[in-house]
Amino acid sequence: MISRNVLLYLSQQHRLKNVLVNVPGFKQVTRRFIAGENIENAIVEIKALNKLGVTATFDHLGESTTSRAEAEADVTEYVHVLGRIQETGVDSNVSVKLTQLGLDIDEAYCLENTRRIVAEAHQRGNFVRIDMEDTPKTDATLRIFKQLFHEFGNVGIVLQAYLYRTEKDLDEVLAMGARVRLCKGAYNEPAEVAFPEKADVDANYIKLMQKLLKSGVYHGMATHDMRMIRATQEFAARENIGKDKFEFQMLYGVSRELMLQLAQEGFRVRTYVPYGEFWYPYFMRRLAERPANVWFIVKSLFNG
Repeated sequence: MISRNVLLYLSQQHRLKNVLVNVPGFKQVTRRFIAGENIENAIVEIKALNKLGVTATFDHLGESTTSRAEAEADVTEYVHVLGRIQETGVDSNVSVKLTQLGLDIDEAYCLENTRRIVAEAHQRGNFVRIDMEDTPKTDATLRIFKQLFHEFGNVGIVLQAYLYRTEKDLDEVLAMGARVRLCKGAYNEPAEVAFPEKADVDANYIKLMQKLLKSGVYHGMATHDMRMIRATQEFAARENIGKDKFEFQMLYGVSRELMLQLAQEGFRVRTYVPYGEFWYPYFMRRLAERPANVWFIVKSLFNG
């Protein structure tokens, strides 16, 4: 089986996308994880999820932008998304990556771009989640998040359990009263900054999850790991924390049956719904999180 590190390396080899899209049937396979190439495709999918009792967060795919024109086009797209959410009545917020909004160009420029999106969401009574990327971006991401939280309040952050620093970051965010999406982490980080062993990541996830649930703020536990889900359910039950006080968050196309089961059991569930043409890095990182999905793709191509 192809390893996680190999898949993460391939996620950065953008030329490979041009090879893969020419493989018959491959583009159809990506639809398992990507809700189409435009917002209207994504709205159709989110409406269907809402009918099943699942909320959503839009993610217009893109990252590592070095062009101001591209960054500003993404700001325009997110403003449009927020308008379409209100117009269609879908139950969804939005997630953004700061490198998509110009963080690699200039931090102040990125702050202004992100502010436009957060301000639009604030005006429309919606919420923006700022995704966390690899560790060279962590400090700047937190600075921009904290600035916009103090200005608007309707913005949350993602924190990654595999980083040593995350408990300290989490304590600072909790002191602000802000909302957190806790995930394990999907980037290839060195042992100097991240737990190299899965057991240690899991233990840290559970420790941080417990802090979040006890905080009294509404947070999201982003995981497909049944052990982490059970640990969350059991801790919430022991502490008499209601099912409406937090949510589980999952990725579009992953663990669908589990997602629906949790919703049917009365837990709040939100699905991260990505769409757009810049799907390749996202798609490869999803494979890296569960390399067994590579076998699913191979079977799909040969059975297609």
